[in-house]
Amino acid sequence: MTRAIDRDNQRFKQIVRGKVRENLKKYITHGEILGKQGREVVSIPVPNIEIPHFRHGKKGNGGVGQGEGDVGQPIGSSEEEGDGEGQAGDQPGQHIREAEMTIDELAEMLAQELHLPHIVPKGQNTIKAIKTKYDSIRQTGPDSLRHFKRTYKRALRRLMASDQYDPKRPIIIPTREDERFRAWTENPLPQANAAVIYIMDVSGSMTDEQKSIVRTEAFWIDTWLKSQYDGVERRYVVHDAVAHEVDEDTFFRTRESGGTRISSAYVKAKSIIERDFPPSDWNIYLFQFSDGDNWGEDNNACIKQLQEFFLPTCNLVCYGQVESPYGSGDYIRELRKITSKWENLVLSEIKDKDGIYESIRTFLGKGK
Repeated sequence: MTRAIDRDNQRFKQIVRGKVRENLKKYITHGEILGKQGREVVSIPVPNIEIPHFRHGKKGNGGVGQGEGDVGQPIGSSEEEGDGEGQAGDQPGQHIREAEMTIDELAEMLAQELHLPHIVPKGQNTIKAIKTKYDSIRQTGPDSLRHFKRTYKRALRRLMASDQYDPKRPIIIPTREDERFRAWTENPLPQANAAVIYIMDVSGSMTDEQKSIVRTEAFWIDTWLKSQYDGVERRYVVHDAVAHEVDEDTFFRTRESGGTRISSAYVKAKSIIERDFPPSDWNIYLFQFSDGDNWGEDNNACIKQLQEFFLPTCNLVCYGQVESPYGSGDYIRELRKITSKWENLVLSEIKDKDGIYESIRTFLGKGK
């Protein structure tokens, strides 16, 4: 039986989630997520919504209908409360509630907000997971798997068949032959897995603001891909004139002052794919972020690498050009020359944080 308070709390949670959905664009573009708990739950700030409740006055102020007073006089203490110093303000404070939501709930909201199609994994799902299911009974096994009901029924049937069962003294002691145990079977199940490789230019022309944009967009990309695949593995590559594989924290904090050779990042990403993610077993996504600066003679080498390896191999190759006061923006013009040949090459220009919203839609809207 559902209690009224449980129904009210459930309704309140729905209201909070509605507030999150209503302001999702703001959370996407400005990254207003207070922190991840593990990898499953995030906290999002929403305007506080109070559940109605009784507030008791000070003890000794009198009961209902007691004491002197006129009709319509407000109930409450006439004494001012509080020990604070300074002048009282006349503006209301802003109350914030942290709404905890699972990654799956966020992904569902993201899909509804951006009208994202579900991804159909490419190729065969050759990675197998073993699912154990207790679905049969056998005569031998460890005590921890003893099936008490089956054992009891077996002993009862034996006693009744041999006319040893006394209804007035119903004592049943199973023997070793009566014991039955749960048994299991192992079924290999296909899994669809995704490998996500993030590449970012960390040369001197990429400022902290641009990196903040990349961090926010990467979070929402991860959120969507995790909802579509059984497993998601991520790798991070940073580069200036030379590329390095790094961990997630280093990816968003590193800044160099050298030149820019994008081809060095492609060489490193290719070695990661060949080492960890055989294309026949994995759905591979490449997300690259840069301000568009690249050493001029390196552009041809980059286009060649993309067309010979990454575009035939990856589900998506996404390039996001983050506008920088120091970047030239030339590289995206080179990529536009080959977009008509490759359906899985997606380009996006991100001028500022407000551009994150449309960039995510552009990258993930193809359902690949």
